[in-house]
Amino acid sequence: MKLRAYLPFVALTLSTAAFAANAVPATTAATVKTAGASYDWPQYRGPNGDGSTSEALPAQWPSAPKVLWKVPAGTGFGSFIVSGAWCFAIEGNGGSEVLVARDTATGKDKWTQNLGLAKYDGGGDAGTNDNKGGDGPRSTPTLAGRIIVAMHSDLVLHAFDAVTGKPLWKRDIIKENAGHNIRWQNAASPLFENGVLYVGGGGAGQTFLALNPATGAVLAKSGDGTITHATPVATTILGTRQIIFYMQDGLTSLDPKTLQPLWHADFKYSTSTAASPVVAGDYVYASAGYGVGAVGFKISKAGSQWKAEQVMRVPQKPLANHWSTPVFYDGCLYGMFQFKEYGKGPVKCVKLPDGDIKWEQPGFGPGNVILTAGGNVLALTDAGEIVAFKASPDAYKELGRFKAIEGKCWTTPVMSNGRVFVRSTKEAACIQLGTAK
Repeated sequence: MKLRAYLPFVALTLSTAAFAANAVPATTAATVKTAGASYDWPQYRGPNGDGSTSEALPAQWPSAPKVLWKVPAGTGFGSFIVSGAWCFAIEGNGGSEVLVARDTATGKDKWTQNLGLAKYDGGGDAGTNDNKGGDGPRSTPTLAGRIIVAMHSDLVLHAFDAVTGKPLWKRDIIKENAGHNIRWQNAASPLFENGVLYVGGGGAGQTFLALNPATGAVLAKSGDGTITHATPVATTILGTRQIIFYMQDGLTSLDPKTLQPLWHADFKYSTSTAASPVVAGDYVYASAGYGVGAVGFKISKAGSQWKAEQVMRVPQKPLANHWSTPVFYDGCLYGMFQFKEYGKGPVKCVKLPDGDIKWEQPGFGPGNVILTAGGNVLALTDAGEIVAFKASPDAYKELGRFKAIEGKCWTTPVMSNGRVFVRSTKEAACIQLGTAK
């Protein structure tokens, strides 16, 4: 298998004059230098930010998928990001959170950087009776060209040179932006969109922050809300690019350049919200556990006025996404719809916009899924199995299953260049499923 031994570099050209008024410029130069086909997974929920990849699963599931490597890993529930010969994850180690860079070919450490001590409020030690333990960091790092950015659970952003591990800058959102953390600390990941980093957690007037990834400088700020554990999403609705944050008072859509609100949709909050919103055309789906359930909003625009109209509401039973964000394909959502059903909770197919359940299959627990090319879903169960099934509303059709890893997996599987990267509270592994490009 041929592996590129470099990272694709993104040239970020940021105009100081344009940012003087706390506004992101209309265009940001971004030049990706690659050689041949590249299937990178540069941030949480992948290259498209919606859990999808243009890579396909093999036409025939291998009788014994090849484990390229398996290594001990620290605790935590964040996922891998992958670029060429590099993969990165935030792990718990000896009471600290550590950013680890590994070689995708061998799993060996290239470098590590300590992000600081961490203390959690509990909650991560739940699970089945034989698969508990391993509380740790929840966030996934983000690659912005050659810069790797990691968010500590105490809302401290760290940026490093992705190749050397050299520290570049640090921003403490609590100290520098009057921020305040939430119960179980930060779990959201930085969002990288059009050359800009987006994070939440600041105080009054600066809940939402747009940052220069090269320096950490604030480019724009707005908002007075309280964050959740959900990672924001970048999307296009009715021809307009926007950033959607799932806040404690509901969904807030922002203009990426100014961070001024486009629309807001009130929605119930209880204890914790961790699954990101899912966009399907002009429809936005959101869900949470702790008695909340699911909601669907239809987004419309008249002139410059936006409107979010609630068109669907389903209680926690049967539609709750605790921290497992579903994927959308051809009119339906696919994913783990459950709340604390460790080891046994189902995957479901849910029709939009009405929220009708077309089918469900037990035995997955609160893992996560991604969508691959050709309409197939790849799931990671909380017990460490990778499972492929067809994204079809007709019936559950399993394509293959493989026990990939030991430990508790509340993480998202990642597919890059024919390989699947998974991690648990004990191990990290890389499995060859497709054909390397």
